Amino acid sequence: MAAQEILLEAFKQYGIQVLSVTGNHIKVQNNYEVEVEANGMYKLLDEGDIIAPFKDVNELCRYIVA
Repeated sequence: MAAQEILLEAFKQYGIQVLSVTGNHIKVQNNYEVEVEANGMYKLLDEGDIIAPFKDVNELCRYIVA
């Protein structure tokens, strides 16, 4: 399964609302955007500013819903 598909499935499991998917960018609730990188990393952005890179999808999801 590709990194983006894994992330979208995790969003469903955590109840995170996906607003849009454009290429490797996914906009979600709380004004966050996630950039899925080719190396399997997930870069969390808030209004274009990088918050942090995440390797663990669950950690990323927990951060978004907190």
